[in-house]
Amino acid sequence: MKEILAVIRPFKVDEVKDALTQINIKGMTISEVKGFGRQKGHKEIYRGAEYQTDFIPKVEVKVVVEDTQVDEVIETIIAATKTGKIGDGKIFVLPVEEVIRIRTNEVGIEAL
Repeated sequence: MKEILAVIRPFKVDEVKDALTQINIKGMTISEVKGFGRQKGHKEIYRGAEYQTDFIPKVEVKVVVEDTQVDEVIETIIAATKTGKIGDGKIFVLPVEEVIRIRTNEVGIEAL
């Protein structure tokens, strides 16, 4: 199993959710996060004063899938989020050693 962690633009969340649902992904976790990469923040104007923000709002989408689903999930996330502009985000793929469903004690793939 793998955990796919995607850091994306906030306005792309619904598109990603809908696209992953279309390929039969049954669950995901979404968190609002802040950070920066090559964008390095941006300038904003508040009450006429300009100031630099170092962290840009993003959304983190986490999905745990079988190894055989990884490529399809990655392609789906890219298709739903890619604008071709800086700040589109990143996708990380991490190994998952075990999953346990608390309610039923199911383990592994059955617990997904």
